Amino acid sequence: MDKDQHELYENARQRLRQKKILYYHFVLLIIGSIFLFIANVFLKYGQPQQWYIWVSVIWVFLFILHFTKVFITDRFMNKDWEREQIDRLIQKQKNKISELTEDTLKNQK
Repeated sequence: MDKDQHELYENARQRLRQKKILYYHFVLLIIGSIFLFIANVFLKYGQPQQWYIWVSVIWVFLFILHFTKVFITDRFMNKDWEREQIDRLIQKQKNKISELTEDTLKNQK
């Protein structure tokens, strides 16, 4: 396997791992919310407040952040995006160096 194919394989493997962890997080959210509901309502833990709602809402918010990272942020800001940004910054630095070199040569003459 050459370097490019290996890099593609590693990126796909990492992406699959991210999705797998997200799905585990979702299943844990559902099971955990059901458990919190049962503990608060049926087992009367922490009555008379319905605290399970707040815990579940916070947990859903964290899941939404995780979902956003996996399916939105990482999709657009992946290795290709990172390489483009690095290449752009390197080119910008090279242009600045060439301008400074030209200015220095002009000032010497």
